[in-house]
Amino acid sequence: MSKGPAVGIDLGTTYSCVESSSMERWMEIIANDQGNRTTPSYVTKNQVAMNPNNTVFDAKRLIGRHFDDPVVQSDMKHWPFTVLNDGSKPKLEVEYKGELKTFYPEEVSSMVFTKMKEISEAYLGKAVSNAVRQATKDAGTIAGLNVLHIINEPTAAAIAYGLDKKVGGERNVLIFDLGGGTFDVSILTIEDGIFEVKATAGDTHLGGEDFDNRMVNHFIDDKLKDKISAEDKKTIIDKCNEVIAWLDRNQVGTPTEHIWHISFICRINFWSWSLQMS
Repeated sequence: MSKGPAVGIDLGTTYSCVESSSMERWMEIIANDQGNRTTPSYVTKNQVAMNPNNTVFDAKRLIGRHFDDPVVQSDMKHWPFTVLNDGSKPKLEVEYKGELKTFYPEEVSSMVFTKMKEISEAYLGKAVSNAVRQATKDAGTIAGLNVLHIINEPTAAAIAYGLDKKVGGERNVLIFDLGGGTFDVSILTIEDGIFEVKATAGDTHLGGEDFDNRMVNHFIDDKLKDKISAEDKKTIIDKCNEVIAWLDRNQVGTPTEHIWHISFICRINFWSWSLQMS
């Protein structure tokens, strides 16, 4: 029998969170040291504006994929960091203390797991080694966690809403999960606290980040048409990310004499772009 408290970790594409349950508080999403209940799935996010090439994110999108996968090649156009081909496996390269270092996606995800572990230990006041989580087992192991059980997001959502506790015989439940990187739809059957996934479908590139990238591409194309290369687009996106990160930390208005480009979108435009993504 496992000893010590167990926590549930949701490793998201863009944000992650950790949960602890007890008899007093059935479920508690634990806040991090900044008071937020979700933590960016980034490594060194606070340096993204000054050091974007060494700020790593979206590692979850690389797990289980080959370097030459068209999806990986497409994603690389939006990333400021370098992705290398290591025997057909993607590997991330960053500079740390003047030296180039490489990491597999699972290793990067383990850093996020470690942060979630630290958050839960600070809250519980005791060491945590057992975890229930929704991502890659290797990443949890690297982070020093004993993975007790694996459940998918729809089942986790159903449990979170207490659907397993409600009586009334067999019920079918439809769950939508729109995250920062994926969109999933699942049909569950629940009876006597037992969950059975009847059907599931989704898109690993239909989340908040994909909406952002689609809008950036639209504005670039609208301004420059065919005058800009794919590499230039990547550079512009990197700069946009730097500005966004700076604005997150500094609420200061800066007057400017020149406006590079003005463009407007409406809901119809956004819906049209979203349909093109599906």
